[in-house]
Amino acid sequence: MQDLTTGSITRHLLKTMSFMLVMMLFQTLYVLVDLYWVGRLGTASVAAVAIAGNLMFIVLALTQMLSVGTTTVVAHAMGRRDADAARVAFNQALSLSALCGVLYLVAALAMRTTYARAQSADAETASQAARYLLWFIPAMALQFPFVAMSAALRGAGNFKLGVAAGVTTVAINMVVAPVLIFGWLGAPALGIAGAALASLLAVMVGAVWLLLHFRREPILTYARADLPPRMDVWKRMLDIGLPAGFDFAMMAVYLFIVYAVARPFGAAAQAGFGIGMRVIQAGFMPVVALGMSVAPIAGQNFGARLADRVRHTYRDGALLAVAMMLVLFVICQAAGARLVGVFTRDPAVIAVGAQYLRIIAWSFPASGIGYVTGSMFQAMGNTKPSIVTSLVRILVVAVPVLILSRVPGFALTTIWYLAVLSVFAQVGVALLLLRREYGRRLRFAALGPAHAMPTSTVAGAMVPE
Repeated sequence: MQDLTTGSITRHLLKTMSFMLVMMLFQTLYVLVDLYWVGRLGTASVAAVAIAGNLMFIVLALTQMLSVGTTTVVAHAMGRRDADAARVAFNQALSLSALCGVLYLVAALAMRTTYARAQSADAETASQAARYLLWFIPAMALQFPFVAMSAALRGAGNFKLGVAAGVTTVAINMVVAPVLIFGWLGAPALGIAGAALASLLAVMVGAVWLLLHFRREPILTYARADLPPRMDVWKRMLDIGLPAGFDFAMMAVYLFIVYAVARPFGAAAQAGFGIGMRVIQAGFMPVVALGMSVAPIAGQNFGARLADRVRHTYRDGALLAVAMMLVLFVICQAAGARLVGVFTRDPAVIAVGAQYLRIIAWSFPASGIGYVTGSMFQAMGNTKPSIVTSLVRILVVAVPVLILSRVPGFALTTIWYLAVLSVFAQVGVALLLLRREYGRRLRFAALGPAHAMPTSTVAGAMVPE
């Protein structure tokens, strides 16, 4: 475990981000490699994976809820030097994540074929999406406990183990996916289902690894007495986590609308947008890693009542985010078509994907600020402003798109331009709300730092800079 309340903020950000970035880079490589292999199966397969991936945003919304709530509650406890509270939070996160995973598994499997038909442009795409989801849904269900355990580690300042487990799962996925897709080394050729089965096997390995580790963890350890649900702890986690997960839920709504509106344009349009989204997800990994670093650093300092260090964390994080997103902007403007062309040979798909990247890239710097701002809401224990900002973003896109899609001559580019506008609107509102939160929540300087309080056994387990 690591004490993030002393030492250089910039150094903490760069160090923790480097750990997270390693995992993100491997995840990026996996996304691109997986898309490359699936692309060899044809346009319908690419569209099917993209449609199935929409459900991933629901999982991201729910796991973000768990991750944010767990990281924040554990980080605050560690900042206060309260080992008992940190242990209870970890065990309650396990219980809550297990319940969420089971509920998601049952509901998603029940609606698998209906969802595939509703979102697909043709019968072949729907059939492929249903086959993919049969194995991909269980893989997503296992993400719940995996994410909860990784989030608890981040809250305690331990980034290495979660990264190691994440990198391992990604590496397994990358190696196994083509074997199962094409039937290499004597394995059955499962096609698109092989890609999903590889994901399931990889997540299983990662989850078991973390489960075994926590059997010997000195602070965040299993305690059978702490596993039965405690509504006060769940409420605290959900109060913090639900608003943060709402942003991903709104992204799922956005994707559902886009795919529904894009159906008349055919599978090529859906595939082009799907590839473009995957490229952006890959390119956003560094700033996502930065956001995941900002939350526990600012969170521990908030728990320790160090207001200046909380503000310093945001300033450095925002500057780093803008710099990284400007690099991605230049790449998408200069090489958008080539990036999409890596994953498909279909000219129509390339045209849609490249156009999407060139337009949406104008929102990248603002998106970087948005990620860091959202992490600050998490760190201070009030993510309700995220609900407001997410609603602003979805309303700017969804309402006009649903109206304009019925107008003759409607083009997909209209959606992309509205998406850019929505990001700027969201970030503008987020900055105003962050300023308000500073005024409300960083008024504890006169009380003195939390380090002055009596400490518990956690103090001896934390490693100061």
